[in-house]
Amino acid sequence: MDTGDTAWILASTALVMLMTPGLALFYGGMVRAKSVVNMMMMSFGALGVISVLWVLYGYSMAFGTDLGGGLLGDPGEFFGLSGLMSPDALSGTIPSMLFVGFQGMFAVITVALVSGSIADRAKFWTWLLFAAVWGTLVYFPVAHWVFAFADGDGGWIADRLLAIDFAGGTAVHINAGAAGLALALVLGRRRDFAKGAHRPHNLPLVMLGAGLLWFGWFGFNAGSAVGANGVAAVALVNTVAATGAAMLAWIVVEKLRDGHATSLGAASGVVTGLVAITPACSALNPVGSLILGVVAGAICSLVVDLKFRLRYDDSLDVVAVHLVGGLVGTIAIGFLATADAPAGVDGLFFGGGVDQLWRQVVGAGAVLAYSFVVTYLIGLVLQRTIGFRVDDDHEVVGVDRVHHGESGYEIGSDEVSEDVVTA
Repeated sequence: MDTGDTAWILASTALVMLMTPGLALFYGGMVRAKSVVNMMMMSFGALGVISVLWVLYGYSMAFGTDLGGGLLGDPGEFFGLSGLMSPDALSGTIPSMLFVGFQGMFAVITVALVSGSIADRAKFWTWLLFAAVWGTLVYFPVAHWVFAFADGDGGWIADRLLAIDFAGGTAVHINAGAAGLALALVLGRRRDFAKGAHRPHNLPLVMLGAGLLWFGWFGFNAGSAVGANGVAAVALVNTVAATGAAMLAWIVVEKLRDGHATSLGAASGVVTGLVAITPACSALNPVGSLILGVVAGAICSLVVDLKFRLRYDDSLDVVAVHLVGGLVGTIAIGFLATADAPAGVDGLFFGGGVDQLWRQVVGAGAVLAYSFVVTYLIGLVLQRTIGFRVDDDHEVVGVDRVHHGESGYEIGSDEVSEDVVTA
């Protein structure tokens, strides 16, 4: 065991855990005042549900011995994390239990990300059930595909396809984005979709959430080196570069298109840059990271408006930021990767041909297709049995009052209550 590596991953685990409350603030500020409690509770609910399942069987499904074909780990091998508390149980140079905790935070935030696509209209208890089922049938298997390295006997994307995904562009962001699109289609559009009634109620909350996500993401990306080493340093600097470039690209597009550079746009650009660099931070040099950030920020800023043209109600732009941003970052590795970076692979622009590019496309496409289809089926079953979408009158009143018996703001409670009911 290396104490330096252990100390860094302990800190990284805490940083990644902080990202889920940060996401709660980010999403909470983006919805209307009558939905802020529910939106934040969906993130906290995911933290509770997935933490329990990860300990029971989720870790084993993701990182247990492969059952064949690189599709799934043995769910019973580490059931209840049995056998992993021994001082001799190591994952590389860190205790196995620490690796369990680190990867568990990835599982939590992936589920929480999906909630942004169904803001204002989802039943809270159905959401918790969805989180449990989706984590079991989608995230845990996909994490095995992408993260289970075992010298040819791990996940098929990691060990057979040899696609590069350093910290979760496929398993986290494409996965959550495709699931968000599927759920948005199952639940349908909000009653007043595209009528200008969905402006964020608290932009400082959005900016605070984005800042916490940016801070926590250093644990997400640099922590994925699973050690205090040069790979972590490269991942950290590339994360800084891509994120700054994406934020600037997003607000430049806003200024040219709408005449204003908004705080919401800046926050969205930050998250877009973080998403895009996540799979690529070990494969690019800093200049390549800047280029990736500019491309991702510009593309995702333009894609946001597609939901109005195509008439799907992705409430908080999970599709534009996480699905499209994840695709851009994952596929860009095939173009911008350089063998000088820790991943040691050249992309098309560095003389590597299309070999790595096709691997990236296949890996991204497989996760997208699997996540979308299975999520759609899960959502459809839940909607037609116990109900997933709230009743129309509950949507008008607000899910905070109906499902939680609370309001996000009680200052001048009589006035606030009237506003909540009539909003």
